[in-house]
Amino acid sequence: MLGVRSHQNPGAQASQDLAGPDFGGDLHRLAFELAATGLAILSPDGRSIVSANTHLCSLLGHPPGALLDRPLTDLGEVAHPLPDGIRFWRRADGAALPVRVRASGQASAALRVIVVEPVDEDEIVRAEQNRDALTAAGLGEWRWDRASDLLTLSRRAAHILGHTPGEALAWADLRARIEAGDAIRIERQMREAAIAGQRYAIEFRVGHGIEDRLVWVSARGQAIQAPDGSAPGMVGVIQDVTTRIADRDALRDREQRLRIAASLADLGIFEWHMLDDRAIWENERMFAIFGRDPEDGPVGKREFLDSLLHPDDRAAVRQAISDALRDDAILHVTGRIRHAGDGTWRIIDLAGRFERDAPDRLPRRLIGVVADVTDRRIAEDRQNLLIRELHHRVKNTLATVQAIVSSTARNATSINSFYQAFVGRIVSLAHTHAVLTGATWQVASLRDLLANELRPYADDVPDIPDARVTLTGPSVELSSEIAVPIGMAIHELTTNAAKYGALSTGSGRVAVTWDVEPDGANGTLRFAWRERGGPPVKPPSRQGFGSRLLQRVLTTQVRAVVEIEYPPEGFRLTMRAPLSARNDALNPLA
Repeated sequence: MLGVRSHQNPGAQASQDLAGPDFGGDLHRLAFELAATGLAILSPDGRSIVSANTHLCSLLGHPPGALLDRPLTDLGEVAHPLPDGIRFWRRADGAALPVRVRASGQASAALRVIVVEPVDEDEIVRAEQNRDALTAAGLGEWRWDRASDLLTLSRRAAHILGHTPGEALAWADLRARIEAGDAIRIERQMREAAIAGQRYAIEFRVGHGIEDRLVWVSARGQAIQAPDGSAPGMVGVIQDVTTRIADRDALRDREQRLRIAASLADLGIFEWHMLDDRAIWENERMFAIFGRDPEDGPVGKREFLDSLLHPDDRAAVRQAISDALRDDAILHVTGRIRHAGDGTWRIIDLAGRFERDAPDRLPRRLIGVVADVTDRRIAEDRQNLLIRELHHRVKNTLATVQAIVSSTARNATSINSFYQAFVGRIVSLAHTHAVLTGATWQVASLRDLLANELRPYADDVPDIPDARVTLTGPSVELSSEIAVPIGMAIHELTTNAAKYGALSTGSGRVAVTWDVEPDGANGTLRFAWRERGGPPVKPPSRQGFGSRLLQRVLTTQVRAVVEIEYPPEGFRLTMRAPLSARNDALNPLA
């Protein structure tokens, strides 16, 4: 009935040994057979089954009595002697079945009785054999009982918190070592997780119970669900993450310093993931450079090359990318992009490095920075233009000085007359340059040029109608190209009037009028110089330097049409000169 062989079978002796002085052998055999758990009697060497009850046979998918005299190796068991704990035995259909094996006692001096019970996955996870794995992972187990408000800690959990292993820890005591804000947050998350029946995870700082230091702890847990739906407690694990948090904070600090440095340098930071052509823009400067809103998102390589980059720059940028990939070198390119905000072309410098998983692997991503260098390039171009312009003007000035020296020397009758004429003309040239310098070599006011020359001869009371010098005309700004020759012409007119004309006597008058006629691209200056009240005028017998300057310099450098008249009542000059446009590129302050 027990499925135990009686002829020459150690199990027969075992069944006999089951009968004690107080209970009959049949009673023990009946209890063995009808037990609600799996029971087996092992051979003296512990390598085979002498007897197995019906429940064990059914558990392993065998008919009653089928496990009699079966070696344990048929069940997949190779350990010897058989230890207590969870094992994986082979069922009749070949499937692996987790079972818990534990010794129940001795059937006789030589035979051993074992209890075999099925276990579920949760039991396997909580099994003693897995505690080493938890410890290796730095995880400690904990259990909280709501009724007593006590925490039961594993050895590892107690070590993390600085608590004596084996002793329960009151939540109130642990809470006192946690920052108030963190404690409130922990309790709120635990309460919400219990209500929702969900797991939770939280990180917080707690004072170590033994050492004078703070410990960063990562805690995970879930509520224990009772049959009536209540949550009498919680279980979970904790881990000391102090080192990880410190590393994370250090990395965050480094990233913050990098972001600050990049921000101060006006650099945009980006990543480009090659496999899926996906870009990540790390800071706001990237969006500002491209004129995009964060809601628009970044752009990948395809859109950058095909839409944003200037068509004339695309081939060079593609070639630079190919060269950097081939040579495993730093990528550095310069190109023009269309700014999404105002539609203008902006010049950018891009530098980056391809990141590879291994030296022989294709790169995964490009990490780099972008700088908008438009203003710098414009400044460099303007500086180069200014240098060329300065070189040109110095050459012209030196040529003018050389002509002044030559002509003044030819017409001078003495060293003193040469000195007086030369110094006057150089001072006039300096005055014109001073006016231009005050306007950063952009323009010179016609009225200022006239006032500088004629001020020594003007009356102190400018409102008197018959003032000695009158200047009448609108505000006219002369570009630097024509300001110098016109300034020299005004000097010559003033000098001639002071020597021979209206300004050489107290009763003489000089009237200068001008206007701008709407001719040409920028208008035409109409300039008139009129003298009266001076000595009688007659045409000169020979042409001096002043006359040559008025005729040649104004004609060639200013492209002016000049008319000179010598009526007896006073010298007259009329000039019509085309005005040139202001060159903003020559402004070093722009």
